[in-house]
Amino acid sequence: MPICLSRRWKNRARRPGKGVKNSWYDLYEDWDLIEASFAKQYGIRLETMCGENDMSWPEFSRLLNGIMPNTPLGSIVQIRAEEDPDILEHFTREQRSIRDKWRTEHSPVKEMSKEEKEASAREAQQLFAQIFG
Repeated sequence: MPICLSRRWKNRARRPGKGVKNSWYDLYEDWDLIEASFAKQYGIRLETMCGENDMSWPEFSRLLNGIMPNTPLGSIVQIRAEEDPDILEHFTREQRSIRDKWRTEHSPVKEMSKEEKEASAREAQQLFAQIFG
C-alpha cells in the first residue's frame, strides 16, 4: 500500500531551525491549512495523492511557496506577518490573538542559546556605544 503524500511529507520534512527568518508558517502546525489551500488554489487534494499521482518534494515546495493570500494559509500568514501600524490598529481581537500567539511561540530569541543571547546583547551594547559615544 503506497504512503500518501500528506503523511510522508509531514513526517519527512525538516522543521525550520535556527537561522530561518520570517517563517510565517510551520509545515506541522499548519498542515490542515496547507491541504485546504492546495485544494482551493490548485484543485489538488494532497491527502489522496498516492502512487502514480505522486508529486515530488521540489514541486510541492514550489506550489507551497506560491500560495496566494486568498487561501486559508495565505490569510493566516498575512495576519502573522503584518507590520503596518495602520493595519494592526484595525485588527480584530481574533486577528491580534493569531498574530500574538504565533510571534510568542516562534520568537527567534526563544530558539537562541544562552551564548547567542549574550553575544547579541554585546553587539547591541557596542552599537549603542558607537552611536551615543
